[in-house]
Parts: sequence; structure tokens; C-alpha cells
Amino acid sequence: MDNAPFSMPFDLAQEWLAEAEASEVNDPTAMALATVNPDGRPSLRMVLLKGCDENGFVFYTNFESRKGEELLSNPNASLLFHWKSLRRQIRVEGKVEVVSNEEADAYFASRPRVSRIGAWASKQSRPMEGRFEFEAEIARYTAKFGAGDIPRPDFWSGFRLVPDYFEFWRDRKYRLHERKTFELEDNSAGWKTHQIYP
Repeated sequence: MDNAPFSMPFDLAQEWLAEAEASEVNDPTAMALATVNPDGRPSLRMVLLKGCDENGFVFYTNFESRKGEELLSNPNASLLFHWKSLRRQIRVEGKVEVVSNEEADAYFASRPRVSRIGAWASKQSRPMEGRFEFEAEIARYTAKFGAGDIPRPDFWSGFRLVPDYFEFWRDRKYRLHERKTFELEDNSAGWKTHQIYP
């Protein structure tokens, strides 16, 4: 067991992400996000990573979606990156926090105009009668905003997962894989690291 510098797992994650961006054909920043509802029932879906540094992993969503509601009621979550072309994966666990309004506004403003309209038009995770209903909402907000600015909706923002656990997995022949964990203990400045059996 070793004690690693605080930046080490973040640096390694960024290194693997950069390699994935050079090799994965589709969505190299896609990650599975696991949440839990108030009854303890887990839920899993794919989301896109929009920021990664020593503060954590950032993604955006509608707060009224299933994942948004679950994260607001239970801030424990986990992420999984899997890159088939690299035969690697990273598991990340920790608590989530809402990003600042300034950070959310800046990211929202960087999105394509149609995506910003879509954020207003989508009642994410809720039933709709058919696609026509969604298209009508898109048309309504397109007309509402015209050529003007499109502000970020109050119900749309980002979450940052602040890790307290990482696992880096690398494929090896005959299922003799490599696994290394980083676990933050008592909010220390370093990580306890282990090699674990495959």
C-alpha cells in the first residue's frame, strides 16, 4: 500500500481520456452514471463528461430529470468510463455537488443554439404523447427567443462528482488484468493506493 500525491489519479485519468480521444471513434468522453433513488433502487445511464480537473468530473442535466432528482436527494454517485479500443476502464465514486451559476452559464452559452432551445423544450424523463409534442415545444421556444439571447433555465445546470475512490483497470491476456485503486481517507492530501486481484 502506498500514499500517492493528491493529483495522481486525476493526472492518470486525464492521460487515459486524452488517449481515448485519439482512438475512440464515438464519444470518448461518454461515461456511465449510477445514481440511487430514495428507496435504494439504482439507476444507470450514459452521460458526457464536460470537465475534469482536481476538483472532480463535471456533467450537465435537467434537475427535473430522474438523474437530477436522484442526485439532489442523494448526492452519492459513481461513474464508469470504458474504452473498448484501449481495453481500459476507470471507475470513480464520490459525492456530487452543483456547479456554480457562473460555470453553468458559461457552459450553457457555449452550446449550439438548437441545444439551448432543446434544454427549454424538453421535460426530460417525463412522458410525452409523441414526438410531435416535443417538436411543438421546440417551435414555441424558437419563436419565443427569436434571434435574441437564450438564457440558461433555472432547472438546468451541472453536477461535479468529487471523487473519494478511483479504480483503473487495464486488460491483460487470459483475464490476468491489472487493477489499481486510489482511496481518499479522511480528506487527506493523498491517496491510499492498492494493486488488487483481477
